[in-house]
Amino acid sequence: MQGRTISEMNVGDSASTSLTITESHVVLFAGIIGDFNPVHLDDVAAKNSQFKGRISHGMLVGSLFSSILGMQLPGVGTIYLSQELKFIKPVYLNDTITATITIKEIVAEKNRVIFDTTATNQNGDAVVVGSATVMPPKE
Repeated sequence: MQGRTISEMNVGDSASTSLTITESHVVLFAGIIGDFNPVHLDDVAAKNSQFKGRISHGMLVGSLFSSILGMQLPGVGTIYLSQELKFIKPVYLNDTITATITIKEIVAEKNRVIFDTTATNQNGDAVVVGSATVMPPKE
């Protein structure tokens, strides 16, 4: 299984994945990274916060971009070089998030591809935006 090489990609190519963020996702992610902020895990504390309910870790949502880059576009063999993220809106438990990457620029001489990265909720609202730079597989 091999991902797409730079010669097999074009500006505007895109790929997406969707995930409904469940309590299990948030609890497991908290355990993995060690972020036990009550706004993610405690119903009472979260209800009293500015969010008025429990929210996902922003990086849990951001990690969806990694799955697309590593498994779809470019795919297997891709090296993730950088990611810039801006968290626009909170993601609540049971929100369905669609993460999309779109090729913004191809730098063939350096074997680099720059993507716009956007995650939206089930209402079509942007929740996380940014850009990623990767090195696709050479062969």
